[in-house]
Amino acid sequence: MPKGAGKVIAQNKKAHHDYFIEETYEAGIVLQGTEIKSIRAGRVNLKDAFAKIQKGEVFLHNMHISPYEQGNRYNHDPLRTRKLLLHRKEINKLIGETKEKGYSLVPLKLYIKDGYAKVLIGLAKGKKKYDKREDLKKKAAQREIEKAFKERQRG
Repeated sequence: MPKGAGKVIAQNKKAHHDYFIEETYEAGIVLQGTEIKSIRAGRVNLKDAFAKIQKGEVFLHNMHISPYEQGNRYNHDPLRTRKLLLHRKEINKLIGETKEKGYSLVPLKLYIKDGYAKVLIGLAKGKKKYDKREDLKKKAAQREIEKAFKERQRG
């Protein structure tokens, strides 16, 4: 995460399991009135979210922000498409990268930085089933090593 980043509100843990993350970018989000209040309350889900480039702009789809309880008629659609704010150079680079086969944009974290909601998006390449199995084996082996090391220290 970039230095100086504030409070992490939501993480997409499944992203690292399903994708190889090549690069990350920090982007601002265009929000409506009550959305930031819901985000600050931690009522966000990034699980099925993805970013897409349309007409030279980056949009975040399927990020669920629950309606704010005190929002009454000013509340928003929880699954609406939200625009991401990136520099033109970054967008142009992402356009080139996502045209390559197998690359997509996946949100990794949502956090508050200097009072603004930011999303960390990753340029991701999908993992095959055998890659996922390999990762699980590595994690299990690492856990075993740590467990044996702890037992050794005690004895």
